[in-house]
Amino acid sequence: MKANLSKSIQLIVLTFLIIFSSCSTQDKKIIKEGKDRLNAWETHLTMEQNSSFNDLEWQFIGPKNTSGRMTDVAVSPNQDYILTASASGGVWKTTDHGESWKPIFEKEISSSIGDIAIAPSNKDIIWVGTGESNIFRSSHAGCGIYKSTDQGKSFTHMGLENSNTISRIVVHPENSDIVFVGVSGNEWTPNEERGFYKTTDGGETWIRTLKKNDMTGVIDVDMDSSNPDILYVATWQRVRKKWNDPRTEAGYTGCSIFKSEDAGETWNEISNGLMEPQFRGRIGIDISYSNPDVVYAYIDDYEVVREPTEAERNDSYGLPSCGYIRGAQLFRSDNKGENWQRVSPLENPVLQRLCNTYGWVFGQITVDPTDEKTIYLQGVSVGVTKDGGETWERFRTAGGDNHGIWIDKDDNQHIILNNDHGVHITKDGSENWLSSSGRIPVVQFFNVNYDMSEPFKVYGSIQDHGSRRGEVILSEGRDKIPAVDWESAPGGEGSHHAIDPTDPNMVYSAGFYGTLSRTDYNKPDTTERMGRDGKMMTRISPSTRKSIVPVAAEGEIPLRGEWLAAFILSPHNSNTIYHGMQYLFKSTNRGESWDKISPDLSHNNPEHFGDVKHQTITAVSESPLKQGLLYVGTDDGRLWISQNDGGEWTEIVEGIATDRWISRVEASRFVEGTVYMSQNGKRDDDFTVYVWKSEDYGTTWTDISSNIPLGTVNVVREDPINQDILYVGTDVGAYVSLNGGEDWEVLGSNLPSCFVHDLIIHPRDNIIVIATHGRGMYAMDANPLNGGK
Repeated sequence: MKANLSKSIQLIVLTFLIIFSSCSTQDKKIIKEGKDRLNAWETHLTMEQNSSFNDLEWQFIGPKNTSGRMTDVAVSPNQDYILTASASGGVWKTTDHGESWKPIFEKEISSSIGDIAIAPSNKDIIWVGTGESNIFRSSHAGCGIYKSTDQGKSFTHMGLENSNTISRIVVHPENSDIVFVGVSGNEWTPNEERGFYKTTDGGETWIRTLKKNDMTGVIDVDMDSSNPDILYVATWQRVRKKWNDPRTEAGYTGCSIFKSEDAGETWNEISNGLMEPQFRGRIGIDISYSNPDVVYAYIDDYEVVREPTEAERNDSYGLPSCGYIRGAQLFRSDNKGENWQRVSPLENPVLQRLCNTYGWVFGQITVDPTDEKTIYLQGVSVGVTKDGGETWERFRTAGGDNHGIWIDKDDNQHIILNNDHGVHITKDGSENWLSSSGRIPVVQFFNVNYDMSEPFKVYGSIQDHGSRRGEVILSEGRDKIPAVDWESAPGGEGSHHAIDPTDPNMVYSAGFYGTLSRTDYNKPDTTERMGRDGKMMTRISPSTRKSIVPVAAEGEIPLRGEWLAAFILSPHNSNTIYHGMQYLFKSTNRGESWDKISPDLSHNNPEHFGDVKHQTITAVSESPLKQGLLYVGTDDGRLWISQNDGGEWTEIVEGIATDRWISRVEASRFVEGTVYMSQNGKRDDDFTVYVWKSEDYGTTWTDISSNIPLGTVNVVREDPINQDILYVGTDVGAYVSLNGGEDWEVLGSNLPSCFVHDLIIHPRDNIIVIATHGRGMYAMDANPLNGGK
């Protein structure tokens, strides 16, 4: 009876899965609410615990010699431990002042961290706010705030699950149950939850005491050291569009400064002396510790100072269409914010280059606690003034793109600095730095690809570190793959790579917004230089690298390429390249010449043209079984097929999610008409799982997301040996299906919560490699999965 009942239950479950998998996108539950995401995360953890593959282990392969973007630093009251927050690699702790670090926040729904705080009156209490508030192009959403009462041994979710980005946490100096939080809100869409929050019961309940609107949140919070009832906040009106960075736009008036004198219960705007609201961008605030009457504001000034030249309009990071703005400016109040005056020069080369055209990424300001006239403004570099703002110089740092400085109030030569290259500690005022490179491997990869050398190498591009490559060494055993130092590789920080399978020395790399180059390692011409981590790095000389990017014909509109423009080498002939802009281009001679083989495959909506390249190709695949059978997807949700090498194109979007980014297309290597596709809802603050399969050349699509609980989905891959095995990488981990997507299991049990951006299976050595955006790369032996030998 029990056996029959068990079989009946299995049949019901299987029937449900089949029905569920065939549902169209209209029937899917859209996941946007924080509670739904948290429930889905609990399902993921249960699946991980019960997975048939939880005995398989992911092996970290590097890079050992690189770190990644840090967003905050916190020091315990007696300095016996330090915490640093990573943009997408969780929270790390050191008890030996930076000599070694260990992760303490790596198994929660999001490893993207906006801010951290240690209670001044109780060093056991740690707060972690998830969701990086800098909202850079590679930022990811959080899902609320966490609390630890045991110095990070365990954490409890304490609410604010719809915040998505948390900018600042301030704990009362005497009562650790009183906590103040700034919520800056969704990255891509308006949301009602933005504002300033307060708890008086240790996070059990929260009240919002400052709310502007669903596009204006709180980006900074500071407390008067002489009176904890006095608080200052900076508000920021912003939303990132798919075609525009989160800049101040026409009609925006929400960027301002507010003050409370009753512990955040009521607020008054204090903007007397600031520029008009329409010229204010992101604002950072800091109060002088040595003289709390003095308050500083670091404002991204949107007053236009000159129009750009035509060449400057091609700036890789997106030049504001309004022209060059004044940028970083410093304001000072000598009466606790009642009045402000500009104390920085209108024209200063240090300040003008501090944030370039993207001050929305930065905004952190630190006043020396021993000297009210020494102020550090953080941007690409760090600008420091020692006379209250009249003169400026560059502060000597380790790395660039700076996001936080802590200065010891008893010794201002003791400084801790966060930037895109890690966390750095000096005890001599910046003469010498101890870096986290090699100690905290929170490496933010965008992608991975492989070559056919022995041992094989994997390539990837890293946020603000350029492109790197490293060997996957199997000589000690397939379960003993070591982490190694990686070397520089062709390409930039946002580059796809393709390596000629017949010649591993021929490397192709896409760069910013569609640029494309070919590098020939057969003609070595290299130089050595000191890396930012203090180690020597090999650099490829330009003489061995050739730009092969297609160009628009005279009179045609400029080409648009995605940040990581999609391109492939044909599986039928490695001399043939397909490269995606808004058109698909083809070269049969390694990029020496090109043919445009498609019309504009995007919506080409003029209202969606902006400072960021959009309406571009993001996914290209050619069938390994039929030459010229092409699939192409775009960032605005269009999907196409050509069965005659670009001669004709048919749109194949019936039943899939509307307007969602096509993150991957994979033509089957086993059945000609079968194709797999994933969509990513990140840019709509949509965490739904979108994974699709078609067995009729895309004419109809079946939803094979099945029991994967939570997105977003970055990649889907077909196993090279067994056609029933599929792999998916999401923003919380990796999944595998042994039955073509009917159901899925979590792959491995030792992977931290991480953003799996890409995944490959090496066709000769049968090794899976995943590229994570925040924890480097990991490898796994695929033999136990697909029976390879």
